[in-house]
Amino acid sequence: MSVTLEKTPETAREQLQTAALVLFSGGQDSATCLAWALERFERVETVGFDYGQRHAVEMQARQTVRDSMAKALPQYADRLGDDHVVDLTGYGRIAESALTADRKIEMDARGLPTTFVPGRNLIFLVAAAALADRRGLEVLVGGMCETDYSGYPDCRHDTMVAMARALSLGLDKPVVIETPLMWLTKAQTWELAQQIGGAALVELIIEDSHTCYQGDRTHRHAWGYGCGECPACELRAAGYDEWASGR
Repeated sequence: MSVTLEKTPETAREQLQTAALVLFSGGQDSATCLAWALERFERVETVGFDYGQRHAVEMQARQTVRDSMAKALPQYADRLGDDHVVDLTGYGRIAESALTADRKIEMDARGLPTTFVPGRNLIFLVAAAALADRRGLEVLVGGMCETDYSGYPDCRHDTMVAMARALSLGLDKPVVIETPLMWLTKAQTWELAQQIGGAALVELIIEDSHTCYQGDRTHRHAWGYGCGECPACELRAAGYDEWASGR
């Protein structure tokens, strides 16, 4: 899905094909999005955000996945550019959640998991748009999805439309936000990885990417490492099982 201020996003998209900035956490979705971007853009950079996550494994996984991506997709290795890390630890303290503090993962009064970090994707997109502007990167790529997800409101299509408009107005130029996973199930996300990079990319995602909210890298499952019980693991496992059973 492509979101831009322009009334004809296809036209804008054709004019902005050269460089992209991928919002990159090192998880399954962002790893798939990085591969998707490498397939389409001549230059791809990545940006990660340190917002005080309890588990350093997420930031470590970013580098492992990036390093492995060039081996899994050697035909696109020369397209992978610089990586950037933005310090948002102050924001993380404000927007405390079960991801940044020692809290139980459960549903809150709004029906959202306590892993929800209020406005996280909004903050990420503002920082990414500023970085992209200075780096000459025309397209932002994110793994937001509202098909198989935990109900986070800042993952929704309508939120991305509003953010693209706000960023375009604030920067006084069209800002394109690509969300290739927006309408895909988790099973379809596995399938997309298979289509882009075959068994090598699927294996990379299984072995190197990290999704588990508990930071668990000790339990190995068919779909990768994780506790197997948190919402992120449950979504990833269910998607993998559906994809694998349909092959």
